[in-house]
Amino acid sequence: MAKPRTSFVCSDCGAVASRWTGQCGDCKSWNTMTEQVESQGLNRMSQATHHKALAQTAPVLSLADIEAIDVPRFGTGIEEFDRVLGGGLVAGGVVLIGGDPGIGKSTLLLQALANLAATRNTLYVSGEESGAQIALRARRLQVEARDLKLQAEIQLEKILGTLADVKPEVAVIDSIQTLYSDALTSAPGSVSQVRECAAQLTRVAKQTGVTIILVGHVTKEGALAGPRVLEHIVDTVLYFEGDTQSSFRLVRAIKNRFGAVNELGVFAMTEKGLKGVSNPSALFLSQHDNQVPGSCVMVTQEGTRPLLVEVQALVDASHLPNARRLSVGLEQNRLAMLLAVLHRHAGIAAFDQDVFINAVGGVKIAEPAADLAVLLAINSSMRNKPLPRGLVVFGEVGLAGEIRPAPRGQERLREAAKLGFSIAMVPKANAPKQNIEGMTIVAVERIDEAFSKLRELD
Repeated sequence: MAKPRTSFVCSDCGAVASRWTGQCGDCKSWNTMTEQVESQGLNRMSQATHHKALAQTAPVLSLADIEAIDVPRFGTGIEEFDRVLGGGLVAGGVVLIGGDPGIGKSTLLLQALANLAATRNTLYVSGEESGAQIALRARRLQVEARDLKLQAEIQLEKILGTLADVKPEVAVIDSIQTLYSDALTSAPGSVSQVRECAAQLTRVAKQTGVTIILVGHVTKEGALAGPRVLEHIVDTVLYFEGDTQSSFRLVRAIKNRFGAVNELGVFAMTEKGLKGVSNPSALFLSQHDNQVPGSCVMVTQEGTRPLLVEVQALVDASHLPNARRLSVGLEQNRLAMLLAVLHRHAGIAAFDQDVFINAVGGVKIAEPAADLAVLLAINSSMRNKPLPRGLVVFGEVGLAGEIRPAPRGQERLREAAKLGFSIAMVPKANAPKQNIEGMTIVAVERIDEAFSKLRELD
């Protein structure tokens, strides 16, 4: 019997090598090369039928001759989930959703399929739980899903046969890492198995028009496990965020071919499952009886939704040779840069101070419009003096000390005014042409100007 051939595949980028190396030659990641047994079962004829095209060959057309048609959508019955998806599910679309274990992925999808099962043909394929376990969870969540079809299976060929027989409009695969194909000899969850199973399911979705939602595992760093090609071949990638010890969950769109990226959905975990939060800004604002030093409210833009988030800073004398810099919810390297700008252009030194920054509510702020709020919160903590009541800020701070505008400034200001904030410190380029009722606009161009106008407001 011939010895099976083996190859080594990078778990990060999917690159293949004939021998093991400590570092991947393509993506330069260390210790990511894993041994895979190459399949000998596919001859040329079976390979030709195995890899089918996603659609029939179409003639070459000019872009002007192609009619642009809006993609029809259908809702899941969960408003926050539809918001993240860009308005709802799309026929033939493939959605990949990942998150930490126990954060609520299966719960959310069971609720969504239960709503869809009332009017559409749906299928839930579970490779991690039995049908009895899913039924028990549905009873615990008080979900009415009598028409929801279930299958506990991990073999890809049997799942494809079920999709052909049942012909569902929406199918959930929980999870892609548990599936395996008979065409490959490697174990479920390996790079080759995940890549092959995802490619076959995507082909079926594009050919038949069924909407497929894949559940993916994540690594300890929080990234989706498996080859990076998994994120490339799907249409939408969603991430669950939040602490499993907290009752709040955030679902963020990282990629969406049918909608806006960085869209955010906010949920609260209850005894009856995940419930959408109608006013998410209330989650990210602390309720203080009196104004406290080191607290500043900013308006961040998550996709099409403006959110008010409280940024807290604590500055204390350092007893170590190297002062500590800790940032939760904001980029830590940017904190070091902002402290240098604060010293150079505002004359406020913090080299001998420990600086801690936190975004309330566990939200992660990736946009640079939080810079001005961070600097005002740090200055407030150093002076031990609270900022004026009703103040909201946003703006990016450059290395030259200038305050740059943020996108969709008018929407941010309207959201802050709606929640009762009366003073807004914004970049001069974001100053509205018409006054906003009940709100005083303070437009600034440089960081030293911002501090001088802040002293006038005290």
